Amino acid sequence: MLKESDCIGEMEIPEDVYYGIQSERARNNFDISGTTINDLPDFVQAIAEIKKAAALANARIGKLDSHVADAVCKAADEIIAGKHAGMFPIDVFQGGGSTSTNMNVNEVIAKRANELLTGHKGYDAVHPNTHVNCGQSTNDVIPTAIGITCHRYAKKLRPSLALLTETLQKKSEEFKNVVKASRTCLQDAVPITLGQEFGGYHAFAARHLALLDEMLAQPLELPLGATASGTGFGTFEGYMEKVFVSLEEITEIQVRQKANLFDGLQQGDEYIRMSAYLKSLATGLGKIATDLRIMSSGPRCGFAEIRLPAVQPGSSIMPGKVNPVMPELINQICYQICGNDMAITMAVEGGELDLNVWEPVIIKNLTEEFRLLTGGMQKFAELCIAGIEADEERCRTYAEQTMANATAASALLDYPKGTEIAQRAVAEGKTVKEIVREMQVFSESEIEELFDPLMMADWRRSSKVMSNKNMKAKQ
Repeated sequence: MLKESDCIGEMEIPEDVYYGIQSERARNNFDISGTTINDLPDFVQAIAEIKKAAALANARIGKLDSHVADAVCKAADEIIAGKHAGMFPIDVFQGGGSTSTNMNVNEVIAKRANELLTGHKGYDAVHPNTHVNCGQSTNDVIPTAIGITCHRYAKKLRPSLALLTETLQKKSEEFKNVVKASRTCLQDAVPITLGQEFGGYHAFAARHLALLDEMLAQPLELPLGATASGTGFGTFEGYMEKVFVSLEEITEIQVRQKANLFDGLQQGDEYIRMSAYLKSLATGLGKIATDLRIMSSGPRCGFAEIRLPAVQPGSSIMPGKVNPVMPELINQICYQICGNDMAITMAVEGGELDLNVWEPVIIKNLTEEFRLLTGGMQKFAELCIAGIEADEERCRTYAEQTMANATAASALLDYPKGTEIAQRAVAEGKTVKEIVREMQVFSESEIEELFDPLMMADWRRSSKVMSNKNMKAKQ
């Protein structure tokens, strides 16, 4: 064991670790959830990239000796490459506005850099605060790291969303001639095609893909350089300009400093916007998942309009039962993301005066939202939507039986007459088409044209038919 000291006192630290006394105190204080900074490797990578950028900038302005800066950069590179992955044991839930997280990375880099220079761990050549944290504060490092992390997660999200969008488009085309009854308030409504329903789903996904592309195309505005309260106190001349040049080279992300650094530390509206986008995407997907569960209900006692791919047995007691597990997965992802979004909203609103100290819960929940949607959408597209089949015969039967087909008669005759037709159809257990035929209000050719479900589902065709002056009801 090695003894280390800080302003509170001394502690023994295991010799085989790179973190130090502040990390060890935090590890003991916040051992709550079982989820640690180790579980957020992209976030740790972003902090290490910031440390490297700061070291390069401070070396270029003469604040850090070149050999110290070089060692810091090498140690940071090791973390960026995924080495030392077990050296960040602090719980994601922590007090102090993420100071523990920042110091955890500072200590690991300092000890490893010291080892590279001297052959032993320690802080005699490289100090976590003096050298690794030079020109920085937790208060500007952490929001900068969150911005970089979320940008990368957004890029990882895109392929999954693009796959889902493409899969929905293919299904829309595949089902374009599968006519069925639409349902409003879960009651029978006018005919629609299954392709039109999937076309609506595709439009939703495509819209969110376009919104994501717009976000990714914007330069990433970061508060690095604000230091503790937005004044930039503690930086040295030339640092501000050079650190962003270095950061852009290291991250390969287009970055620029926030126009107002006080705003950058006080507010978290960018977290709200990002989470709101993810919640919007999740809730729309949840709605689609619910639709698929309803349309696939059965196989004998439900709607049974579509068949979902069977991916696993569904019951421990009922043989042969298969459940819509992939849509159910999406529903649960939606519920979780809505909860995460509320936590983020409260954390952003809860900031006081010159700093929001609730960023630990923000990064934990934002990254979880991204991960859930990225994995969930890919599974949803591949294991569910791509393999959906339609029961065309059942769908058409529903389209022909819906009482809402009386809308055609109502439009050409009058609403009371349409109501009479619908009521008779219900009372006599017949279709609207059969009642109209019995009432002899249209010719047979007119009936076949008027009550064609595919015609009703196409406004271009239906508007022409309904406007045809030769289509007159018999008096």
